[in-house]
Amino acid sequence: MATNKLLSFMKLIGMTFIMTIITLPANAQFLRTSYFMEGVHYRQQLNPALSPGRGYINIPVIGAFNASVSSKSLGYQDIMDIVDSSSDSDFFTSDKFMNRLKSDNQLNLNLSTDILSAGWYKGKNFWSFNVGVRMDMGASVPKSMFTFMREMNGIDFESLDWSDFSRNVGKESLEINAYTEIGLGYARQINDRLTVGGKVKALLGIGNLKLDVKSIGVDAQLQGIPLDSDGKPNIGAIVDNPELADQIHGSANIDVEASLESSFKGLNLRKGDEGYIDDFDFEAGDMGIAGYGAAIDLGASYKLLDNLTVSAAILDLGFISWSKGSTSIARANTDGLKFDSNNPGDMEKFANIVSSGEVLNYDMLHMEMDETGAKSRKTWLNSTLVFGAEYALLNNWLVVGALSTTRFTKPKTMSELTFSANIRPKNYFNVAVSYSMIQSAGKSLGLALKLGPLFVGTDYMFFGNNTRCCNAFLGVSIPLNKRKACCKQG
Repeated sequence: MATNKLLSFMKLIGMTFIMTIITLPANAQFLRTSYFMEGVHYRQQLNPALSPGRGYINIPVIGAFNASVSSKSLGYQDIMDIVDSSSDSDFFTSDKFMNRLKSDNQLNLNLSTDILSAGWYKGKNFWSFNVGVRMDMGASVPKSMFTFMREMNGIDFESLDWSDFSRNVGKESLEINAYTEIGLGYARQINDRLTVGGKVKALLGIGNLKLDVKSIGVDAQLQGIPLDSDGKPNIGAIVDNPELADQIHGSANIDVEASLESSFKGLNLRKGDEGYIDDFDFEAGDMGIAGYGAAIDLGASYKLLDNLTVSAAILDLGFISWSKGSTSIARANTDGLKFDSNNPGDMEKFANIVSSGEVLNYDMLHMEMDETGAKSRKTWLNSTLVFGAEYALLNNWLVVGALSTTRFTKPKTMSELTFSANIRPKNYFNVAVSYSMIQSAGKSLGLALKLGPLFVGTDYMFFGNNTRCCNAFLGVSIPLNKRKACCKQG
């Protein structure tokens, strides 16, 4: 969910991300297709017990990089249109776009990288270390918001009765979380069947923003709305011809219940002339650590039969506490916005707000700083539950597997079930093909390849602008020491 201001904010987040990884390298997010690829150490991001056959050092900058976009209802181009939405957007006027929407539409954007990380064997123990940065964004936009935008754009004005107009847009939410991770991992093969592993992580908070719009209500009792050439009510005409507002009689109001919590050093929520928030910007010189936290990963792998292995893990079980000095709180004006045709400019202002074409409309939210509300706050990471089962064939040369992941993202949990076939004849050569059936509605395939030090992969191949999920993973590493015979397990 976004407007041109949200796009600017995301660019600023990207700048923060880039600046941070230059000084504090990072840890990549997981790739599901890599889970059963024995020669790939990146699968430890999904289960710390799955130690690779040999140690490694990731190449700086291109050591590991992962980016993903996902939604159950919105295609790739839809998401880009929403992120880039502005006052001249018209994507919501498309019947095809409206038909793709559900009552509640979620989207998630994730970006991570692994610039400094390494793993090595010490006897039967496998140790790993990384310093990482991660950024997650989750948003939810109700269909009622796009329906309202479409109505205000003049598509369905013939059905609107402005003498007794009432709309409730519904709930919207946005959460952005960015932090640096410093992790130390450990794995050990207990016996021929059981391997356990874990990782402890110190977290340095870059920033967190949480916007919660509980409701937006628009009510109007207006007479004398100007008509278009077809004789239909057209309040949008006032935007181009403000003098038409003089013929309107009545009143309107916009009531909003919303809150914004931001914990970013160097982020300023700026007030407009009327005292409410209408913009934000970063002061690069004031940027820094805004909070501290900790997290753990735990995992295990067990051979039920010689050819059948099951595994499970829980990832990112942790929190970040954000400092009071880095936190700003804003709330919607509890009195709402009121417009009276007797006040010069009110009707023009009302028309500008309701017909803006912006998904996140700051003028409509009318948020004010809560000068007494700043406080330290705690947020939880998006934890993930992982369950896997694999069956080896042809002397471990071919493996078929099923992987279930449940990630407790905001605003709603995301689950995925992935089936894969893996050819792994050599430690330096692994190929995997996967099929994920939930998030992409069964319309995407995954592919991964390890060839010597190079690893590339995707869980959701890009099949055009209507692709609901897509991601890409790139990794380059230097192998260390010889392959451990004891670690030849799926």
